[in-house]
Amino acid sequence: MSDLFQRVGRTVPPTPFAQIGLGGGPLGNFGTAISDELAQETIERAWESGIRYFDTAPHYGLGLSERRLGAGLAGRKRDDFVVSSKVGRLIVPAENPQECDDDGFAVPGDLARQWDFSVSGVERSLDESLERLGLDFIDVLLVHDPDQAWPGAANEGLESLAALKEDGRVKAVGIGTNSVVGLDAHIEAGTVDVIMLANRYSLLTQDAVASVLEPAAAAGVAVVAVGVFGTGLLASPRPQAGATLEYRAADADALARAAAIADVCEAYGVDLPTVAMAYPLRHPAVTAVALGMRSPEEVDQNVARATTDVPPALWGALEDAGLLPPTPR
Repeated sequence: MSDLFQRVGRTVPPTPFAQIGLGGGPLGNFGTAISDELAQETIERAWESGIRYFDTAPHYGLGLSERRLGAGLAGRKRDDFVVSSKVGRLIVPAENPQECDDDGFAVPGDLARQWDFSVSGVERSLDESLERLGLDFIDVLLVHDPDQAWPGAANEGLESLAALKEDGRVKAVGIGTNSVVGLDAHIEAGTVDVIMLANRYSLLTQDAVASVLEPAAAAGVAVVAVGVFGTGLLASPRPQAGATLEYRAADADALARAAAIADVCEAYGVDLPTVAMAYPLRHPAVTAVALGMRSPEEVDQNVARATTDVPPALWGALEDAGLLPPTPR
């Protein structure tokens, strides 16, 4: 985690959980709604546990995640925590208001998302995020899902962020995405400090190694791994029927592979979610794992997993069984 904290001028927190971040999707009612009170209890438990990295975005609940996170961090010493947020989706009044949001969040549909990676759009997005968060600056600001917008959106967004980094309202910039396409070019060009990579480096998916992780390690770019539980399949000690993988129902092959990995985990006395959390952090490019948490109990579970030692021999057993690629020597 030192790379991420030091990159934004922070001292690494003196806690055993410095490599774990609180992901703000659930704070924006992703999937199901939680109350404001439960959101605040979750943030408070994370803080009490030593978590000092918090990730959010305007997209998450049409601004709700940022507002809740701002309330939860209010009064904290600013030098004691790191916040990342994102740009690319402006939150605007909906032309055709709906009863509920139609993009996965259990919030009213009176607002909408509008793609905008322009200089003016990115600056407006930052200003609105700062207001919702109650902050004077954001440590890490990421171009959010440019691959879902249009070709060239990543370039436009990064160019827009460069000026904001110059004036100090942003300490580090990068891209947050589910896609590995083109990230190596941005890493090699030196236009990113951080890559937040969702669902592309986990026990079940390693397609980011050559295209992102190796270039990032060589360039000193910090990678934050997201989606390490596969959006559900790896979140339980035993894979559950109907579990999701990358937001869709997992197929039979994925279920069988996850079950085989769980068998090895059990043989070594640890559970599948613990190993799923630990795996990305074995790569030198990965400086943090951000985990969506929607209750104090989930915080407690993840903190316990973060402090559980994974036997080194387990990794070799997974490799020998063909369940993980060989570790580079």
